[in-house]
Amino acid sequence: MPPRKRANGQAELFGVSSTKQIQDILWKAADKLRGSMDAAQYKEFVLGLVFLKYVSDAFAERRAQIKESLSDIPENRRAQFLDDRDEYASANVFWVPETARWDYLVENAPSGVGELLDNAMESIMQENRALTGVLPKIFNRDNVDQKRLKELVDLISDARFTGHGDRKAQDVLGEVYEYFLEKFARAEGKRAGEFYTPSSVVRVLVEVLEPYEGRVYDPCCGSGGMFVQSKKFVEARAGRDHTHDIAVYGQEANERTWRLAKMNLAIHGMDPVGIGDRWADTFADDKHPDRRVDFVMANPPFNMSDWARKVGDPRWRYGTPPQSNANYAWLQHILFKLGDRGSAGVVLANGSMSSKQSGEGDIRREMVERDLVACMVALPPNLFRTTAIPACLWFLTKDKTPQGAKALADRRGEILFIDARALGTMVDRTERILTDDDISRVADTYHAWRGTKSAKTKGQTYEDVPGFCYSAKLDEVAAHDHVLTPGRYVGAAEAQEDPGAEPLADRIERLTKDLYAHFDESSRLEALVRNQVGSLDV
Repeated sequence: MPPRKRANGQAELFGVSSTKQIQDILWKAADKLRGSMDAAQYKEFVLGLVFLKYVSDAFAERRAQIKESLSDIPENRRAQFLDDRDEYASANVFWVPETARWDYLVENAPSGVGELLDNAMESIMQENRALTGVLPKIFNRDNVDQKRLKELVDLISDARFTGHGDRKAQDVLGEVYEYFLEKFARAEGKRAGEFYTPSSVVRVLVEVLEPYEGRVYDPCCGSGGMFVQSKKFVEARAGRDHTHDIAVYGQEANERTWRLAKMNLAIHGMDPVGIGDRWADTFADDKHPDRRVDFVMANPPFNMSDWARKVGDPRWRYGTPPQSNANYAWLQHILFKLGDRGSAGVVLANGSMSSKQSGEGDIRREMVERDLVACMVALPPNLFRTTAIPACLWFLTKDKTPQGAKALADRRGEILFIDARALGTMVDRTERILTDDDISRVADTYHAWRGTKSAKTKGQTYEDVPGFCYSAKLDEVAAHDHVLTPGRYVGAAEAQEDPGAEPLADRIERLTKDLYAHFDESSRLEALVRNQVGSLDV
């Protein structure tokens, strides 16, 4: 058989050595398909293709493992074990029918790649209940350039997802998926807010909450970034074998975003069942009405006015939120979901810390007086490409006691304020990110204040730092009318003393002499100009 003709970009792929290079080449190739379809459809189109490659690779890898384990069994009996679906389900691998396997698709692509892909998506959904209604069937449409689609399939096929150190193909594909999500978020600008939260902001939430085990919930989960980052945290701190120590739950109101979340979880080896079998509005149709969780992480839409408000809803324990703004509806919904020792981290607009409109100040006062606010963090500007509205982090908890054997610091009646507005690094003219050091500084400050195991391991103890952090008593917060803006509490940073600096008295004397000298020169010049003007013969 003659060698298959190389699609555009394949020559580049064979020379690359890093995941980042593969991502960039794939993005450029995929971007060629844009133009004849809208941005939301295009995103679903590309990420669906990457997901199909993932499930096929994972299936092939599991099949090879089973085959290897059958070496002592007669060959005529091996087929039944190779096709035993329980062997795949037990390893969290989706069953992939023969006509949906990547090799089959590549081999038969010349006969009509779009139809093949749509059929493959449908057959995988039919065979795997967890993926019902999730995968896109949009490849065999008139607006899809079939020639370029085939080139993209060839390119993804030839990309060497393995062979990068000891990392599994699925890990690399997971990174490709995340990379594409971020690229789509950058491309879509403000419209990306519904599905993407900047990774450095998500990491702050995760590093502060430390979700080692238990139930993690996100009521507006977008593409599932909070869940994926939680899994990465557990894997990094406790090891890959412990990633199933957390179970994730959530829901998403946008159908296309809900599909992305389901695929994102699956591609990272997480069970997508927890985000439901259908998209739904959290306020109108809570999909987890009786569930209580250990951790909540959320980045709700800022200042949402069009929301399904129901007076008398049992979630409004601290006051009925106004129709004009859902910020306090989200906060109360999240508190409603927390277990007795649960903790939450929420991204909201800065206005939520001080607003008194339509009863919001009364709800905030009630939450503070009931000691439900643990920490407030003011974020630096430009972290979100999707909005210019300044943002902050709310950390909520129902238990500030030492919690028995955990021997935490007793923080009842206190709130930690962190002003992180000076942190972050601009990566281009309009976007800032929080570096690893920035994230650690915020998380370490919280852990030192709370006296967690992390802080004890690092030997960290808490101290107020002027201009950065301050632990306030509730009566101090009451004196500020329950406004929670960190800048009100942390004060100004202490000026750094320069040992070689000029003494203040000497500096004043020198500057005074300079000022008088400038006055004298000004007077001289004024007199000179007057004399010249007076001598003009008009």
